[in-house]
Amino acid sequence: MTNSANPSIVVAGGHSAGHIEPAMAVADAVRRLNPAAVITALGTVRGLDTRLIPARGYPLELIPPVPLPRKLNRDLLATPGRVRNAVKATTEILRRVDADVVVGFGGYIAMPAYLAARRLGIPIVIHEANARPGVANKVGARLTRHVFTASTGVRLPHATAIGIPLRPQISHLDRAALRDEARRRFGLRPDLITLMVTGGSQGAQAINAAVAGARTALASADVQVLHIVGPRNDAGQPADEGMEQTAAPYVAVKFVEEMQYAYAAADFVLCRSGAMTVAELSAVGLPAAYVPFPLRGGEQGRNAEPVVAAGGGILVDNADLTAQWIIDEVVPRLVDPARLARLTAAAAGAGVRDADEVLARAVLELAESDPATQPNAGE
Repeated sequence: MTNSANPSIVVAGGHSAGHIEPAMAVADAVRRLNPAAVITALGTVRGLDTRLIPARGYPLELIPPVPLPRKLNRDLLATPGRVRNAVKATTEILRRVDADVVVGFGGYIAMPAYLAARRLGIPIVIHEANARPGVANKVGARLTRHVFTASTGVRLPHATAIGIPLRPQISHLDRAALRDEARRRFGLRPDLITLMVTGGSQGAQAINAAVAGARTALASADVQVLHIVGPRNDAGQPADEGMEQTAAPYVAVKFVEEMQYAYAAADFVLCRSGAMTVAELSAVGLPAAYVPFPLRGGEQGRNAEPVVAAGGGILVDNADLTAQWIIDEVVPRLVDPARLARLTAAAAGAGVRDADEVLARAVLELAESDPATQPNAGE
């Protein structure tokens, strides 16, 4: 029996921000569409779950962590005991909250959720944000026909490409309207082209080092910099020898809580190419130079390929990123207004802004329908 008036939705997207953020965006969208919906988040004591999820106003149910290998191999078979414990704990939670639908976003929180939902006959919805699916979603996609992906290039059975669910503060951001306020907030000048630099939540030493070497050239070109260096890196701003006080500002911060302000302040971004980063930048219409994380089989490069192919960004290998590359490839794009405008328009054209509501509507439709007409089985 489904609770059609107040459906119970369980979201499984814990551990990393790349899983948590789309899960919370969908949860928010479900609440907007049906304020009576009851939403429960699954997580573990590892990762960012206990910090990010309660802050968004959702109850968090903890299950035993089950780290999974990124490939279907013998390592996966070596963890049956941990998987059984996690599935048992998840099954108890699903029963207690009388779950109507389980929505998973990959990662090791999702695997026990899929298996427990399958055991109880609860419909499963899957979203895959990355270009290369992980183990949990590869397995989960065999248990359901309700599979959604970030792009058409993601290879999963029954997949429908919808983009990545984003917070409305990002997906509905009017950068031009917020630009002056955002630049004042960071101590930037309102009249200069702004390069935003970020290596993700922890920063990236290769990016930080290259930007440090290019600071004088950027200032000489009247390009100011908002540099999110990461929490473990120095956010000090020592004056470069010979750099005049009237030069374009360089502002370094360790972390930005409300990224809409950083995006509104920026004209171009130098960054890694995680799935969420690419989705957010294209949604707000920000072109970027993407520097894929060099490990994990080049997965991050695949995330950026559709935007780059559309003309909304450029790709550079981590090993090729130097101060001179920034001077040769980034600065000319920033100081040429027509070129920058074309990049910006192409980035915006590649963006998807409504994936949160598209997925939320699919979840609610499934929760409110007769389970007998909505089989989980992927075959």
